[in-house]
Amino acid sequence: MKRILAAVLLGFGLTAGAVLASVDDEILSRIQPIGNICLQGEECGSAAAPTVTASAGPRSGSEVYGAVCMACHTTGAAGAPVIGDASAWAPRIDQGLETLFSHSINGFNAMPAKGGCASCPDEEIKAAVEYLVAESK
Repeated sequence: MKRILAAVLLGFGLTAGAVLASVDDEILSRIQPIGNICLQGEECGSAAAPTVTASAGPRSGSEVYGAVCMACHTTGAAGAPVIGDASAWAPRIDQGLETLFSHSINGFNAMPAKGGCASCPDEEIKAAVEYLVAESK
């Protein structure tokens, strides 16, 4: 009887050890690094990161609208006037472009400064305002 009990316990021990080893292998496979960091000036092989080129100039109003403004000015989110809705834009246009530029750059009511695009230069925001006005008259 002692031999049977010892054999059963040994079998459970081996099985538990195999299961734990399998779990450890799964954990190790899930936490493997997905890449390597290569600092500028280091020799990192042929798969060096591509260089980022600077923009050739400011984006057009329609490009800025598509990248930044579209989310709110297409849906009317948070009370934003929808592009092409002349009746919604008329009172705003009557205030003048300088007021629209100021509101769009500094924020106004629910609209955050620069529509939330902190990296956009003022000239791109102004181009987007001009585009919105032109499309909404």
